[in-house]
Amino acid sequence: MKKCFFLFAILLSTSLLFSQSEKEKVEATITKNKIEGHIYFLADDLLKGRATGTPENKIAASYLANTLRGYGVKPVNKNVMKGSNTNSYFQEIKLNKVSPIKRLVLAIDGKELKKKVVLKPNKMELTTQGIYLGFGLEEDYKGKNVSEKIVIVRSGGPQTSDARAAFGLIEEKEKLAKKNGAIALIELVDVNDDIWNYVDHRYNSEQLEIAENENMKSSEKKVGYIWVQDENHIYAKSLEGKDNLSAKLMMEGEDKTEILTQNVIGMVEGTDPKLKEEFIIYSAHYDHVGIGKPDGSGDEIYNGARDNAVGTTTVLSIAENIAKYPTKRSALFILFTGEEKGLLGSQYYVDNPVLPLNKMVYCFNSDNAGYDDTSLISIIGLPRTTAAENIKEAAITFGLNAIDDPAPEQNLFDRSDNVVFAQKGIPAPTFSLGFRSFDGEVTKFYHQPGDEADTLDYDYLLKFFQSYVLAGRLIANDPKTPTWTRGDKYEEAGKNLYGK
Repeated sequence: MKKCFFLFAILLSTSLLFSQSEKEKVEATITKNKIEGHIYFLADDLLKGRATGTPENKIAASYLANTLRGYGVKPVNKNVMKGSNTNSYFQEIKLNKVSPIKRLVLAIDGKELKKKVVLKPNKMELTTQGIYLGFGLEEDYKGKNVSEKIVIVRSGGPQTSDARAAFGLIEEKEKLAKKNGAIALIELVDVNDDIWNYVDHRYNSEQLEIAENENMKSSEKKVGYIWVQDENHIYAKSLEGKDNLSAKLMMEGEDKTEILTQNVIGMVEGTDPKLKEEFIIYSAHYDHVGIGKPDGSGDEIYNGARDNAVGTTTVLSIAENIAKYPTKRSALFILFTGEEKGLLGSQYYVDNPVLPLNKMVYCFNSDNAGYDDTSLISIIGLPRTTAAENIKEAAITFGLNAIDDPAPEQNLFDRSDNVVFAQKGIPAPTFSLGFRSFDGEVTKFYHQPGDEADTLDYDYLLKFFQSYVLAGRLIANDPKTPTWTRGDKYEEAGKNLYGK
């Protein structure tokens, strides 16, 4: 009996020493000075908001690549820039800069709709039947023939119809319209003039899209997608019950020019002979929205300290740590361009991975809008993977609590780079600053010129970054490979990817 007790005590003390050792490794590389250095540089006015495809975005990418190089993180052998004989940290991406539509006419039953923007262009000029389909979700299409018709829907879904919910449902509504054979989708959006001005600025200005080469060009039929301002859904309500509407739509005048941008990628090989064949991805987007409408002080630079210099620094922090103290599993660090333009960098990556996707067992993404509770970390998708306990343990170790998405109505899981990995089957939550509701202190800074480096609480950020790095280490050293929790919507995709 004494021998058993003694053995148990040894095992317990060994476990505690291991935990202390991991904590000490984290504390050895993360300091407030380093955190401030990264964030103040990335959010500096000189980078003009790091808009995708701009020279300032390239400066940020160079800073990230050279920081990884300085830490001893290696480039991936396959990732070689054209015209260079050496391996590069850059994954070059060709984008098309698309000019706004020059002529756009939309009329329903003879009434021309004035306040409108094109989300997805498709050159056309036609008069055809329109059909009103409620929210335009899967249930709304049942028993309806919309082939070659113009579908008219109201924004959002049954739970919420605000602008953020509408943004989160864009891809789903577009896919449903395509699937059912519609030629165009008109969404009536319940927003006030202030929010509409933001929407108008975003879509009635130059857009970016991944440039397709001849081998990539899709034969899939396109659907024109238009948003129309409809505050309080007054017009949508007037269309309820009308099955046969006359719809006239003319859309033309789109011009394209090619530009280059880049993801930044590096890796550290794992230490375990077997587990090193499995990779953990640590990811964040480093772009922001650039220069926009001035605020009351005249500031027109949208610096993006929270969104997403903080997330970018999270990845730099774990890159430095794992380069110094490698984990059993290998690490792939990816800093994405083009997230603000529609997840372009991450989408390009999963379509053109530098290493096989079935070797990537987890994607630990970091993206942020703001925070309103410095005792928390908000994990978008926390209970959806089996690594939840690793994340909770790491947060508690540094005096914080990890909670699940506090604003599910915002559909945040599907609005950051993690979702493109989830769609492939890779477990992929997003690690975010602590918030209890997506309003107030969060929206005060979200996509605003006031999102500056000197408005952040760096005592909180120190614990935030320490928690991310420890969580990443615990996941990477765990003998059990992380998976989707049973019944998750992406579980089947995971089984297909990993052959299990």
